[in-house]
Amino acid sequence: MKYEQKNPLPLPPIGPTETVEAMTNTTWDWQYKLDKEKLMDLYEKGKAMTWNASDLDWSLPVDIEKMSSERAGMGSYEVVNQLLAPPHELDAKQSIELNINMISWMLSQFLHGEQGALVATAKIVEEAPLAEAKFYAANQVADEARHVEVYHRYLTEKLGRSFEVNPHLQVLLNDIISDSRWDMTYLGMQIMVEGLALAAFAMMKAQLPDEPLIQDITSRVMQDEARHVAFGVLSLEEIYRDELSSAELKEREDFVIEATYLMRDRLLMEQVYERMEFDVDVWTQWAIHTPFMVSFRQMLFSKIVPNLKRLGLLTPRVREEFAKIGILQFEDLKDSTQEAEVMAPAELIELIAAINSGTGEKAAQA
Repeated sequence: MKYEQKNPLPLPPIGPTETVEAMTNTTWDWQYKLDKEKLMDLYEKGKAMTWNASDLDWSLPVDIEKMSSERAGMGSYEVVNQLLAPPHELDAKQSIELNINMISWMLSQFLHGEQGALVATAKIVEEAPLAEAKFYAANQVADEARHVEVYHRYLTEKLGRSFEVNPHLQVLLNDIISDSRWDMTYLGMQIMVEGLALAAFAMMKAQLPDEPLIQDITSRVMQDEARHVAFGVLSLEEIYRDELSSAELKEREDFVIEATYLMRDRLLMEQVYERMEFDVDVWTQWAIHTPFMVSFRQMLFSKIVPNLKRLGLLTPRVREEFAKIGILQFEDLKDSTQEAEVMAPAELIELIAAINSGTGEKAAQA
């Protein structure tokens, strides 16, 4: 396939490539017992549900600017000003640009996170102690390559604008890749990064309900990622339940807490405000405190929290930190082995729909 490169992504300060020093231990499994039925079931499901990125209908027109303009014409920017109370009142043009840049930023971080998953999962193939895990991770590597392909193609061919990797995400990905302990790769990527991505995908579908190509891409990616997160939970639960010393448990608590704050902070979207030439400090404070943005960030942890609980990592220390940022509310939801799907909260969907339609009265009720 000839893949024409259009609208290349902006680069982070480090440049076009980055090398991270990592200690990787290769583990052979000479038994090939293949007796972990749940892992093998996921492996079989993954093989059966493989799809080809080239089969998507890339001929579909995508015009987010036109879509945003039509919404602004229906009064959506007035609803944004009314309900979200931005630091300064937005006119229709600013509202359109802010919407497009936020969508572009979110999709760009999906892309960068998927490259992180691609590299981390290749590392899991080498490090995982069980053949079942190696089988599944090898299949997942191909999944992640497709995800990188579709998001890169959408951003560069269809949307025409993109963002460099968020610094907080970059730090987290480097931390995950550079850790020599195989279970930390699972914990960091399968549980934390991909667990958050699952919820973010649900929000993207709610934001662009009338854009068929991104709906198709996101549905396919969500289907894959739900399996990946379940794989991480199943791979770690026995080890974390039975084999961790108190010192090892504390190290994993520390990592979960640090990763949670890094992921929360990456969602403040400072890069969007910079591009819009807004006052970054003022808009960041708005993002930290405005109820919609707070709810948006909290919702993205809705699958991470019950998964950590299943793994025995929702310890008193972790609970204390989660309570501070308002995400402990999700602890009794079903984990990824019980329910793979993630749905955005109804009130957020109603609010997004009301903003999109310019119906302030509905939005106020939401």
